[in-house]
Amino acid sequence: MKTAISVEDSLMEQTDEAARAMGLSRSGLIADALREYLKKRRQAQITEQLNQAYANAPSPNESRLVRKLRAKVPVTGKW
Repeated sequence: MKTAISVEDSLMEQTDEAARAMGLSRSGLIADALREYLKKRRQAQITEQLNQAYANAPSPNESRLVRKLRAKVPVTGKW
């Protein structure tokens, strides 16, 4: 897809230099950079969701389940 964007001159100059050094087209470099940015953003969102999920204390049902499981599984060594 073709699109038009506005970018400051110095950023575009750096982009062109990097693309030449990497043997990529400007479009190829920008597409790679966007892919990488979006991947990191998805990972950060997943991390945030996990942090929220584990931030709360376990419910009484979860605590009971953990106690039952610990009683059934012998601990024989250090982790």
